[in-house]
Amino acid sequence: MSAVSARLAELGIVLPEVVPPLAAYVPATQVGDLVHTSGQLPLVDGVLLAQGKVSENAEGVVDVETAVAAARQCALNALAAVHALVGIDSVKRVVKVTGFVASAPGFSGQPAVVNGASLLLGEVFGDAGVHVRSAVGVAELPLGAPVEVELTVQV
Repeated sequence: MSAVSARLAELGIVLPEVVPPLAAYVPATQVGDLVHTSGQLPLVDGVLLAQGKVSENAEGVVDVETAVAAARQCALNALAAVHALVGIDSVKRVVKVTGFVASAPGFSGQPAVVNGASLLLGEVFGDAGVHVRSAVGVAELPLGAPVEVELTVQV
């Protein structure tokens, strides 16, 4: 068992099954020593953890705490896509995280939401999990998801 597999086990994290694509694309692809994932939604067993736009203070929307948990799930799904393609133990470092947050009008806390993904990657990979990142607010995401995350890792 490599350091990454051992760390996942130590954290009690089991990578989920790869989320099947919703359209005409693949979950991950390798170009040279980089693996790029497609955007991953916060699906668990085919069901979204939450639906709707993220807001700090409106009723009937996804709160920040739930959105952070959703971003973490997105990152787990992205790691599952990497694992299925090249094996999680081949990852040398996380290069980039791009997070999209379906944002209610006036919401500007996208960086805090995408931290759900970034913090997980730090827990799993340590210093090799430090990455560059974009956290972007958008009007809508597929299936009404509150968050979508994609990764680029070096293998």
